[in-house]
Formats: sequence, structure tokens, C-alpha cells
Amino acid sequence: MLIDFNNLNINKLSFKTEFEKKVKIFLEEWYSEGTTVNVQTSGSTGVPKVFGIEKKKMINSAVMTCNFLGLKEGNTALLCLPVEYISGKMMVVRSIQRKMKLIITEPSLAPVENLETEIDFCAMTPLQVENSLDQLHLIKNLIIGGAAVSESLKTKIQQMNLSASNQIFETYGMSETLSHIALRQLMPEQEDYFTVFENVSVSLDERECLTIFAPAVNDEVLKTNDLVEIKEGGQFKFLGRIDHVINSGGAKIFPETLEAFVKKVIPNEALFLGIKDESLGQKLILIIEGTRSEDILNKISEIRFEKSFHKPKEIIFIDEIPRTPNGKVSRMELYQKIANNV
Repeated sequence: MLIDFNNLNINKLSFKTEFEKKVKIFLEEWYSEGTTVNVQTSGSTGVPKVFGIEKKKMINSAVMTCNFLGLKEGNTALLCLPVEYISGKMMVVRSIQRKMKLIITEPSLAPVENLETEIDFCAMTPLQVENSLDQLHLIKNLIIGGAAVSESLKTKIQQMNLSASNQIFETYGMSETLSHIALRQLMPEQEDYFTVFENVSVSLDERECLTIFAPAVNDEVLKTNDLVEIKEGGQFKFLGRIDHVINSGGAKIFPETLEAFVKKVIPNEALFLGIKDESLGQKLILIIEGTRSEDILNKISEIRFEKSFHKPKEIIFIDEIPRTPNGKVSRMELYQKIANNV
């Protein structure tokens, strides 16, 4: 299904599938007299909740993204994310704001497998990108969000030999910032730091966690639990979440940093957890998604971790790592599952 926001008449459109009908419901809400729309959080770090967001702030967010990427009227965008969440809603709002043509595609793990013509803009989760590598050359501007982009996926993207006209970015943001407030380029050049949008400022709090002031999308100064390094110009590098920090024998361990090392040598999803231990407080274990493999175990044994206590005390293989409906890894559910069986 295609919606041309330069010539929109909702009554003349045929919304057939359940997903298309959800898009219609959102459009009706958007064009209603109300000043807010309801958005559901993913629940990746807690219980899912629904809250209202001002339409004018969603428009401001859309403008920042479209300006950064140079999107304009008549461009073609593709929606393949659930419209219950801010990620999907913002794809629609960006298309409305720039009067783009929006292709509606059922959210799936391989949403662009049948794509045959070039499009100007698309947003996908890392899992969707993983299953869409052969079609990436058809997407001029791709943003990847919902979860961190793994080292193995970055490598696969680099190996696709895409042209300089194909721009791929990793996003940084949350529901409270109405999708993202910063992008980090993965192609054609791979950057280490996220670049914040215009009129967005970032700083560190007393915990060395990121704080965000983006008045165009949120009146409050937002405190995050993300440990970052900030350099001049407002760019920042993500180091890990403070609430994921593992205290093992008095040593603080940042699992995201270790996961980046591991994912450079194995293709599987891998997560470090701290499981309660009488002598250490927390025992560092590594969870790997997939069938137990001696080859994978050998590759991990060859990793030279910076500290000796960074080496996992135990490695557990699991058929499937729990994820939220929009594809984010659920560390909370994984912890509960592993803790109950250790």
C-alpha cells in the first residue's frame, strides 16, 4: 500500500490488512482536533506504559530528522515498524511533514525482501537489517534503531560494498525524546560518536551518565542511565548502561563493552549478565543465542580481554534470547530465565 501525503484523501484509500488498519487509526487520530496522540513504550527496561505526546513536538522531531538527512517533498519512505510505538508513528509523521510518499509494509524480520525499486528513506531494527542486507543498496537513507547495532552486523554492512550515496545511521533516543535526538554514521564512513541534532544539548551528570536537553521535543532535562564519553561539539560515545553494570568481587564490569568484543569474533547474539554469587556478589556469565558450538567456545577462549575478570566464569547457550514485541533484547526477562535455572 502507498500513501501520497502530497495528495492525501484518507476516504479514498483502501486499508485492507490489520496493520494497514492500525495505520488508518493513527492517521485519524493525527488529523483529529486533539493536540496529543497516545504512544506505547516497548517495555524493554520495565512494564510497558501508554502516554500522550503533543503533536507539535512530534512535528519538531520529524523536522530535525528530515533536515539532518536532507529529506524533501516527493521522496519515498517505507514504514515497516509497528505503529503502536513511537518508532512507527514517527515514520508516518516524517512522511506527513515532508509530504513524502509512504509505502506501508507489514512489520516482519525481512520487510524489504520484495523491494525492487529505490526508496529514499527507511527505519529498521537491527534484526530487520540483518535479514535485508541484499536490499540495502535500494535504500538511500537508512536509520537503524530499537537496539544497539552489533559488531557483526556492522561488519556485514561494510562488506556489502554500497555506494557513497547509501547512507546508514545508528540512532540514539528513547520514547521521551520522540524517537531519536542523535545519529551515528555506519556507512559510507563508520563513526564512533553520535552527532546530536541542532538545538539539542548533552552533558554528564554526577554519575557520568548522559543528560539531554531537547526543548523542541521535551520541556524537561532528561537524565539517562547511559554512561557516555562526550567530546567538543556535543558528540558522544555510548559506553554502557549504569543499571547493567555488574559488580563481581568488587570490580565494576560494563557488559555492553564486553559484548562488543565478543561480537567481533562470533556471529551469534551474545549478552553478559551478573548472576548472584555468594563469594563474588555477582558472577559474570555469557549467554549465547544458538546451539552449543566448540568452534564458538574456542573463538571466545582466544579473546584477549583487557582485564582477567572480564573473562566469563560460565558460558550458557540458549535457543532464543527473549525480546520485546519491537525486537529489543529483554535483559530483565533473560536474567529471570537464567537465574531460575542456575
